[in-house]
Amino acid sequence: MQQFDNASSGDIVVSLADRIIENRAYLSEIDGRIGDGDHGVNMAKGFGMAAERIKGADMSLAEALDTLGTVLMTEIGGSMGPLYGVMFIQFAETIEKAAQIDAGMFSAMLHNGLEGIQAIGSAKVGDKTLLDTLVPAIEAFDLANSDGKSFAESLNVLVAAAEAGRDSTRDLVARIGRASRLGERSLGVLDAGATSCALILQSLALGVEARLRPSA
Repeated sequence: MQQFDNASSGDIVVSLADRIIENRAYLSEIDGRIGDGDHGVNMAKGFGMAAERIKGADMSLAEALDTLGTVLMTEIGGSMGPLYGVMFIQFAETIEKAAQIDAGMFSAMLHNGLEGIQAIGSAKVGDKTLLDTLVPAIEAFDLANSDGKSFAESLNVLVAAAEAGRDSTRDLVARIGRASRLGERSLGVLDAGATSCALILQSLALGVEARLRPSA
């Protein structure tokens, strides 16, 4: 069984922030086609602020996730701040008392984050939102894990499903948020939230995979 240490893994969140900042212009460009056009700017601002507080602090993954979630909840604008904020805070609460994190704990973390989002929003799969990335990614990870794949293999499956979920939003009509006012005109464009969610899951998976080791 593979696992990784919660302690001193806060740099995973710094790398995640770097990935969002690198894609700031791209995310805002996508958002500008059917939304406000500020998704990348707001995300980069919040993730960058959190990363500055995490760097050099030798935080656990739980502490870093909590720092990120709190910044997104309280210090940035836009509709996505509270959604991602509650997701990361729920992630942190799930793993805060764990010394090591295995695939089962990681799954519980993902599920609790999803439940946090669903508790404050009304979106469901098919509405052209971040859930079109997050839900199939979690389902794929759980299926791979239950089929006996290793933690690392299950992470690769999660990333592939996240990317497929992101791409599926091109063929969906937006039913939530500003983009929903465009109706059929929202077809043919990726959803910005689904795209940023895929980036988050990709970066999270890479950071975790690099730290995996066999359990004692």
